[in-house]
Amino acid sequence: MRIVMLGCGGFIGSHLLDRLLPLGGVEIHGWDLDFSKIEKHLANPSLNLRQDSVSSSYALQEIEKEVEQADVVLNLVAICNPADYNTRPLEVIDASLFDIYPIVELCAKHKKWLISFSTSEVYGRTVASYLPQAGYQDLSLYELNEDETPLIMGPVHNQRWTYACAKQMTERLIYAHHKENGMPFTIVRPLNFFGPRMDYIPGRDGDGVPRVLACFMTALLDNKPMQLVDGGQARRTIVSIHEAVDAICLMLEKPEKSQNQIFHIGNPYNEVTVAELAELMRQTYAKITGDSSFKDHPIISTSAQEFYGEGYEDCDRRMPNISKAKHLLGWDPKISLPDVLFETMSYYHEKYAKSLSKASC
Repeated sequence: MRIVMLGCGGFIGSHLLDRLLPLGGVEIHGWDLDFSKIEKHLANPSLNLRQDSVSSSYALQEIEKEVEQADVVLNLVAICNPADYNTRPLEVIDASLFDIYPIVELCAKHKKWLISFSTSEVYGRTVASYLPQAGYQDLSLYELNEDETPLIMGPVHNQRWTYACAKQMTERLIYAHHKENGMPFTIVRPLNFFGPRMDYIPGRDGDGVPRVLACFMTALLDNKPMQLVDGGQARRTIVSIHEAVDAICLMLEKPEKSQNQIFHIGNPYNEVTVAELAELMRQTYAKITGDSSFKDHPIISTSAQEFYGEGYEDCDRRMPNISKAKHLLGWDPKISLPDVLFETMSYYHEKYAKSLSKASC
């Protein structure tokens, strides 16, 4: 199988390379600006890499040559950090829509199967969040169904929705090319993939505000309070990156089942509030370090405006219906949240805490 993978050096891409390259019979042509997460694969003869932005005119010429010969094109390109959505809105929109627009056009032109990674954020807020008196008693008001649930986002001045809107528009572009030009597609809506290499740690290998797990992990490493945005009442489901990669591999193995479909890849059995996640993380870190004091690590509340800046608005709940992935792909995630957290946090501890202690000696 000949695969073009855009964004191959990121969190998901690096784990896909881990899984696909050892299989044999797979040739991957990848683009990314950063190869630090895939250094161990750089000498692999089955991997042909270009260190370039997919939006450059030169890259597009090269990408078209590869698309013509590809069996499938995987789009993993995005700026997917909530802290950027309302602070770098133009870059966020460009990365998820305008930079990808020519790639979709190339796939349509050559009738190539495009697997594009979107986001569960396209749903915005649940219907239940606009009917607070109803709460979450009625499953139909909050459970997400790929082909039926409405996409409800806030007003334009809440720029937190730039990422979600850009991803939604890309989905609509892909679907339009399928209907008008016969382009085969698969859209993946991830729901909080956790695992090693998922994010940077500020002050070590990045700056700014990362996603929630890395924010909490940074607080634990630096012995600072874990900050809950608006009390941490938002609810999320979390799935292991390994099981997410299982799902993607099943899509590649079963094109007759996965083409022209939208799939949730998430674990509805691993739902927590962000406040519960903070509690689980400090308990887990106490186990990893053998230091029981982490069980009482300080947790404080802050407002969304203080933490993320003006124009931020949160999704209240993301509960995926995964019956389509179960039925068509035979995929059903099993790894528990405590196990996902233990593996992910152990990786961060090994990489960052030990280097920090050596530096302080």
